[in-house]
Amino acid sequence: MRFFAQVIANALAIFLATYLMPQSFIFEGDILTLIIAGLILGLINFFIRPILMILASPLIALSLGLFIFIINIGLLWLLQYLVPELTINGFWAYFWGVLIIGAINIILGTKKKRKD
Repeated sequence: MRFFAQVIANALAIFLATYLMPQSFIFEGDILTLIIAGLILGLINFFIRPILMILASPLIALSLGLFIFIINIGLLWLLQYLVPELTINGFWAYFWGVLIIGAINIILGTKKKRKD
């Protein structure tokens, strides 16, 4: 159930980023494609992100955590590569996209660790 909530939150975040940055963050698909993009982002965050966090832990420590932002930008680039309906133009679109997606996930509570 928690993963499903994260998929919906990711889809909502992609939609919101498209709405807030219409010239640089472009999504040209229907709602089903948007949910699939949210699912792909959830899978990327579940499988690839932890591996990158472990491998980059020295850089994360040296940058006082700022390198996590670079990792998230790279993962958003991977999402754009895997979802042809998504186009992100420029560094600032990635920057704001990562902030919007992270903020939506925090607001909706899908990144919270729970004891089940």
